[in-house]
Amino acid sequence: MDLGIRGRKAIVCAASKGLGKGCAMALAGEGVELVIAARTAGPLEATAQELRDRYGAKVTAVAADVTTPEGRAAVLAACPQPDILVNNAGGPPPGDFRTWTRDDWIKALDANMLTPIEFIKATVDGMIERRFGRIVNITSSSVKAPIDILGLSNGARSGLTGFVAGVARKTVRHNVTINGLLPGSFDTDRLAATSFSAAKAQGLSIEEIRAKRANDIPAGRFGTIEEFGVACAFLCGAQAGYITGQNLLLDGGAYPGTY
Repeated sequence: MDLGIRGRKAIVCAASKGLGKGCAMALAGEGVELVIAARTAGPLEATAQELRDRYGAKVTAVAADVTTPEGRAAVLAACPQPDILVNNAGGPPPGDFRTWTRDDWIKALDANMLTPIEFIKATVDGMIERRFGRIVNITSSSVKAPIDILGLSNGARSGLTGFVAGVARKTVRHNVTINGLLPGSFDTDRLAATSFSAAKAQGLSIEEIRAKRANDIPAGRFGTIEEFGVACAFLCGAQAGYITGQNLLLDGGAYPGTY
């Protein structure tokens, strides 16, 4: 299926690895011109070169901390008029809310709520003028089913989701959509890190922890970054203009609810 976005310009945040890389791969495969951002230059440039070699894509890598005004400015300077924006950032650390300080909360809000809003604010009017825009916010399955030890993520990402719910109904008339992608357990570095911590705490091997976690998912496995990226690319496609303000859960059936 041709998604009708060849030649469009996209910003993809946190794209050097994991889910952001999956999104960049899928968009590159559709012929989209990419500006990819991440904090660490080495892995980011390696991903950029991989996308060039594999897809023949035009890719600009911007090593920047997008939670800062300077970092966002650097990304927007490389792509001042994006047609597609994929907001993404690593999740805050787990813990007990009793130990979190105001600084912990502000850091979580900056990364997972306020930074996406600033990017939306900087790009949405241009999209409206050009009558095409696709904004995808990568959040978390915790938006649908809160995870007690991930309170920082629950709060910040839910705040972003609530904000988008209103704005998305205003922009869609101009063919500008805003949606959320809610990942469950995907086989990424973050999963590896949490599996290592759990294995250490429970006195089990990493393989045992991974097997138990996978078995708890109805699909019986973890997701891949490739299938996540395809879902993102579809929401960015020309044919997805009637989908807005929605939150697509990709969790292998782990969420037990009907709605």
